Amino acid sequence: MASKFHFISGLPRSGSTLLAALLRQNPRFHAGMSSPVATLFEGMVSQVSAGSELSTMVSTEQRRRLLKGLFDSYYGNHEEEVIFDTNRAWTAKLSALLQVFPDAKVICCVRDIAWIMDSLERQFRADAFENTALFNNPAERATVYTRLEALAHANRLVGFPYHALREACWSDHAEHLLIVDYDLLVSEPADVLKLLYQFLGEEYFEHDFDNVEYDAPEFDTQLGVRGLHRVHRKVEPRRRETILPPDLCQRYQGMAFWRDLTNCKAFRLVQQPPEQSS
Repeated sequence: MASKFHFISGLPRSGSTLLAALLRQNPRFHAGMSSPVATLFEGMVSQVSAGSELSTMVSTEQRRRLLKGLFDSYYGNHEEEVIFDTNRAWTAKLSALLQVFPDAKVICCVRDIAWIMDSLERQFRADAFENTALFNNPAERATVYTRLEALAHANRLVGFPYHALREACWSDHAEHLLIVDYDLLVSEPADVLKLLYQFLGEEYFEHDFDNVEYDAPEFDTQLGVRGLHRVHRKVEPRRRETILPPDLCQRYQGMAFWRDLTNCKAFRLVQQPPEQSS
């Protein structure tokens, strides 16, 4: 029987790897960190679009089959009934994605932007002798101000998925979205997972929130950011003080548009942020 596909997207440092680690505890599910399928998806569309000599040779239905074939080929060795592909780009490709998988759901992980920036800055400082690939040149790496400005740019690690998620929330396909707040996921994981299963239309599985495992050391080493995809064994909030200067912290607060989704059909599991976050 062919696998059913759903997707994990949203913002970085917002619990997507943790969510994947939890979902894969269910033997019926497969989930992992970001896969290359979204990039391959974009590349194939480009090859058969206007401006390519192949564009008139491939019909719309053929394009749909080719794109579905990417998933069938990439996940061909997986026998799980439900597969979750993770990539922050999926919220920018909803129209095409849902023509390939009309019944798919997209779980969008979110977190207060100031705490995302804090988490990424901590990762950067943890490897003081490594020029992480998160930044393109010494000017971007120079100070916390230049680093966060680079990350917030519209086509970079934080800015791109933020704008893509905003677009998706007010798109014609918003009812396929479930927005999951990181703070709620780590404080009430059982409740969040039960509601997530309802959204997916799947029978609930009893997860072990005290023994969660996921790590991708080779991938993280390649980025020059050790531990980027390592999750804590126990799911629980971890309070701390921010390391960001007060003016930067203030700049990125108040950007959580998902807490007031007026005229938006997306489903959401969110809470007001605590004073401190992990």
